[in-house]
Amino acid sequence: MIFLDSTVLTDYFNGKTNWHVEVLNSILGSELVVIVDYVLTEVIQVFSSDKDFQKAKTILLSFSCFDIGGKELAIKSANNFRLLKKKGVTVRKTIDVIIATFCIAKKLTLLHNNKDFEPFEKYLNLKVYKN
Repeated sequence: MIFLDSTVLTDYFNGKTNWHVEVLNSILGSELVVIVDYVLTEVIQVFSSDKDFQKAKTILLSFSCFDIGGKELAIKSANNFRLLKKKGVTVRKTIDVIIATFCIAKKLTLLHNNKDFEPFEKYLNLKVYKN
């Protein structure tokens, strides 16, 4: 199971060419890909055209979509943020902390294009898709 971060999906919908998008194109239909509700929001909120919004929403809703959150994950996320802070790392976005913690807890491999996930890989054993 591959978790798709919004950074890869945004590149995909913007027509960018990088190895992350190439991987996404190669795994569609052959691997189980998943997102969470926050990623769904992050990606589709930026479409100004109703047509593009509906198209992106339809594509994203074809993936398995988990509801994320709850007290247990919130506490694990806060603990992970604090652990990284003690190591001198400040993650810029809380959503990245939550996503990384979710992937760690569910043992999901994360496909991303975001350097903020690197400390989670280095210190907390986040599994990431490698090119």
